[in-house]
Amino acid sequence: METVSVILIITGILFNLFGCIGLVRLPDVYNRLQSATKCVTLGTCSILLGVLFYFGFIDIGVKALVAIPILFFAATVAAHALVKGAYKFGVPLGDKSVRDDYKEEKK
Repeated sequence: METVSVILIITGILFNLFGCIGLVRLPDVYNRLQSATKCVTLGTCSILLGVLFYFGFIDIGVKALVAIPILFFAATVAAHALVKGAYKFGVPLGDKSVRDDYKEEKK
């Protein structure tokens, strides 16, 4: 079980690292929020799952198990609300964006 937990924690750290790189490298707020959301949902949830496998079902493992769905749903809903708010306030898309789904939705 220790090997599985180490693999999950390393995977989570890598997702968080790639998400942080995406926050720096991506061109606009919409892409950055997508990167941050993937970072939280995949990275942090993998780390919490690794903590659960490492410690088992004692109080720290149960807390990690409870935090996984809370983080998963809260991060995705918050990112959606932030993107919708940024779009409503007129934050422009990046120069290389090829499709505007919200604009198509209004028609």
